[in-house]
Amino acid sequence: MRNLLAALLFCLALPAAADRATAPVDPELREALRAAVEEADSFADRFDAEVWLTDMSRRLARQVPDEQERMLILRLVHRYATMFELPPELVLAVIDVESNFDRYAISHAGALGLMQVMPFWRNEIGRPDDNLHDIQTNLLYGCRILAYYLEKERGDRRAALARYNGSRGQRWYPDRVFDRLGRKWYRY
Repeated sequence: MRNLLAALLFCLALPAAADRATAPVDPELREALRAAVEEADSFADRFDAEVWLTDMSRRLARQVPDEQERMLILRLVHRYATMFELPPELVLAVIDVESNFDRYAISHAGALGLMQVMPFWRNEIGRPDDNLHDIQTNLLYGCRILAYYLEKERGDRRAALARYNGSRGQRWYPDRVFDRLGRKWYRY
């Protein structure tokens, strides 16, 4: 009987051990995630923050190897996307297509940063000294611009994305974003 009980307990412990084996064990990553969850103010609760940040962090790790920068990007994407009623995964797909998560990216047209914001916007809003390579500034501008185009296009994501990219009336850019969204950023 004792052997049967020991065998049963051993079998029950196997799935838990397997789960621990796939969990992140890097203490720096664990601390970066803990700090990001603590600072994440746009989530319904701490559990939602932990699940989303962990999932998205794994998807972004190859492009942004620095855990602190990765968590900052994810936390701010979620904050500004939520603030402007955008799906955070859509914003991640836009960044993926626009800059490949290079905060110092500069396009051939002169757009800057993660979301490739055109510098003229700084003058348009009376803030010519804003740094568009700053992650927070760039995400704030980019999310607001995308939300504005969604409002103008009455929720038509394809048309809003084409406007965001400056390819209004064309499908190639929205198709790239939707492809990336579906293949990489949607959670389910």
